[in-house]
Amino acid sequence: MTSILTGDLINSRKNKESSWLKTLKMTLETFGTTPKNWQIYRGDSFQLEISNPEDAFLSALKIKATLKNIENINVRIGIGIGEKEFNTNKITEANGEAFINSGIAFDNYLKKQTLAVKTPWQEIDDEFNLFFELALMTIDNWTINSAEIFKIASENKEATQKDIATLLGISQGSVSERQKRAGIEPLMKLETHFRKQISKKISQ
Repeated sequence: MTSILTGDLINSRKNKESSWLKTLKMTLETFGTTPKNWQIYRGDSFQLEISNPEDAFLSALKIKATLKNIENINVRIGIGIGEKEFNTNKITEANGEAFINSGIAFDNYLKKQTLAVKTPWQEIDDEFNLFFELALMTIDNWTINSAEIFKIASENKEATQKDIATLLGISQGSVSERQKRAGIEPLMKLETHFRKQISKKISQ
């Protein structure tokens, strides 16, 4: 089992390419090397493999948070989970159930929302696509400050509000307010639930 994230940037043509392309590349590089683990194509679209499917949702959130740090930029991501049947040195030339599911999520489910998942289990799809739809009411309205605070919190899970306040040069109270606006607590609860449910299904 693996997971494939297929994504494209929203409003990329309204921003200078250098402002988002460098950020996108730097973000994808944290997950592996190109073109084996990720690849950018058609200018503002990408495909990324997250070999541990339990990490797929958190990875998508990190990508969204990083790109939302750029004004007026957002990203659509279709998560596909399943088997990988044919492996190559270029992710865009590999195939299998995970790739097909990612394409289905991207082409069909993202007509209504900017994050969706397709797995081998329909009940998982139904449950989490509803959860994602609700969560996106917060995520898609992140300000640059909200996206920044989520990115920091997700990458430094042991960091206290005081630690983050020192890092950003703001008060601890301001950190608390930003975390609430970013919806960090409910989003991380959803991430934990996603991780547990996917792990349970894979182990069955």
